[in-house]
Amino acid sequence: MHSVALLTASYAKDIERFSLLSESIDTWLTGYTRHYVLVNDEDLPLFARFVSDKRVIVPASRYLPKWLFALPPALQFISSRRVWLSLLSSPVHGWHIQQILKIAGVLNAPEQRVCILDSDNLFFREFDVGQYAGAEKTPLFVTRKGIDADHPLHVLWLRTVDQLLGIKQRSFPADDYVGNALVWDKDTARAMTDAIKSATGLSWALALCRKKKFSEYLLYGNFVANSPEHLARHRITEDSIAVSHWDDTRLDRPAIEALIAAASPEQVALCIQSYSSTSIDDIRDVFRLNSRDRRGPSLSPEDIEDQAQFEVKTR
Repeated sequence: MHSVALLTASYAKDIERFSLLSESIDTWLTGYTRHYVLVNDEDLPLFARFVSDKRVIVPASRYLPKWLFALPPALQFISSRRVWLSLLSSPVHGWHIQQILKIAGVLNAPEQRVCILDSDNLFFREFDVGQYAGAEKTPLFVTRKGIDADHPLHVLWLRTVDQLLGIKQRSFPADDYVGNALVWDKDTARAMTDAIKSATGLSWALALCRKKKFSEYLLYGNFVANSPEHLARHRITEDSIAVSHWDDTRLDRPAIEALIAAASPEQVALCIQSYSSTSIDDIRDVFRLNSRDRRGPSLSPEDIEDQAQFEVKTR
């Protein structure tokens, strides 16, 4: 078995969602060595409360190239999005920085395998991530033929991927490697960045900063798919371990409960995209209900009744 780490790139506006993710990891997950959390330098004090013997908070500046520096929030008069400046590329925004940090985090992790978890994920079942991610072959999630030629965003991302990796031929519909709770192999990620340098003549981080319109998951998946050596080291799966809500429809509590109830036995995680504006309090309530069910058999009937009365009084 290979060693397995967890990795999350987050920031201040996602801290409540990250809080729920970290609580769910501590409740349900086993089989990993460390959870690395990469945040903007000024957000370090906000995330300090999550530090534990298995969770490390890492400043973004540790992994970002020296030629890329964050514009202080007080100087961001025009854009509401966080901005990084560089003399080598046009300004880069926070979403792209998070993607760059994920790649850098995998490259710098002591562990061989890394399970990447965005802040809007949570776990609701017991899960040994070491057994899943640390086996001989790395699991690679794919939605076969999931990208049509008329999909405006994904097609743009794929065109960028092709340029970054030197892929000459592209046909549609194309396979989609975007998902949740995805696992990367460190040696494969390093080979991917080497391929970017070979195709572009630039360091991988600079190449990404100059392109901007890309998806780190499509980049990794397409690199593996086009490398027989690395494809042989991966186990292709069309079954995601996460049940996901991708669109911008706001979910109420019954809808969240229905998502979890409909999950297959192999699905252990839930992702409700933050742009859906679903209430984090509703998500937390449903999570706590599931966590209470886990602890239920170990409680006496009197304990359960006392707990229920306490919750009613404190609502």
